[in-house]
Amino acid sequence: MSLKEDYVRVRKRDLERLTTEVMQLREFLPKVLNGDLIELLHKARGAETMKASSEQEQDQLRQECQHLRSRLHAAQSQAEGEREEKLLLREQLWECREQLQQQAEFCTELGAATCTLLWSVSGKEAAVTDMLADAKLGPFLAVAGQTLESFVKSLGEEVKMEQRDLCSHDNQFVLALAGVITNIAAVTCGRDFLATSAPVLLDTLTQLLGLMMPGACAKLKVLMLMALYNVSISVKGLQYISEGPGLLPLICCLLEDGDWEVCLHVLRLLQSLVLEGAGLTPAQRERLPLARIRQLFSSPHAALRQAARDTLEDLHLPTAAPQGPENTQRPLQERPPHCRTEGPWHSTNT
Repeated sequence: MSLKEDYVRVRKRDLERLTTEVMQLREFLPKVLNGDLIELLHKARGAETMKASSEQEQDQLRQECQHLRSRLHAAQSQAEGEREEKLLLREQLWECREQLQQQAEFCTELGAATCTLLWSVSGKEAAVTDMLADAKLGPFLAVAGQTLESFVKSLGEEVKMEQRDLCSHDNQFVLALAGVITNIAAVTCGRDFLATSAPVLLDTLTQLLGLMMPGACAKLKVLMLMALYNVSISVKGLQYISEGPGLLPLICCLLEDGDWEVCLHVLRLLQSLVLEGAGLTPAQRERLPLARIRQLFSSPHAALRQAARDTLEDLHLPTAAPQGPENTQRPLQERPPHCRTEGPWHSTNT
């Protein structure tokens, strides 16, 4: 561009006129434009500023929304994968649970068969002696006590063994374990071992007898009572059992059981305690349920009736002959004091 095109030639008079007009506009323009128009212009400028800010904020929100949408798609894909994995794991869990159930049933069946066989073998004194010689009896009795405890606690307060299948493998398993313990205690070396090396098992048997509901698990109660009776034949065993604080309340409770065999073996155990001078203290003798024992003396079952009679005689209490047709048998010959009428009990799996 040339220098001539950079300038416009204006006459001085015209420039003065233009300057005068500009000064007049500056002076009169505020008078022409009112305050509302000025405020409107300010609002328009503010609106434009807000519009620009809103557009910028919308762009930012749009970007965040797009980011969240991407994350949502990723989370949905991950959730779908986890759902499929969960279904697969659940299917595997069902299969494992079924396999575990089958293995548990097999182990229970195997345990029932093995313990039933051991129950039969333990009826021989030589077999019990061999068990003690191998030094394997302690761990076996520990497992047996834990198994019996788990079984009894699984029954619940309202469940009775008679309501379950008595031929089931789990019932046969625990009965066989209790039978083995009873047969071990029927041997001199066996009951000495139980009294000195397995006191926890004796405590467990006493505890479980108190947990089982009256009239329930009669066969299992009988086997446990037979085991305690056999142990009480040992001096150490009698001392340990009689020192248990819950023994006398347990005897009182079990004498109210509806099964006559349970009452019979409770009386046998009570006789074992009574016949020994250190078995029961005078205070404990005063707490014995004599009324219930006299009631059992009138039982229709001859064995139970005789056991009640013997117990009353051992306590040096008078016995009245029960009335009725059951009183036709001859009274048994009176035994000398502190003499057992029964030897150790051997249990059988028949």
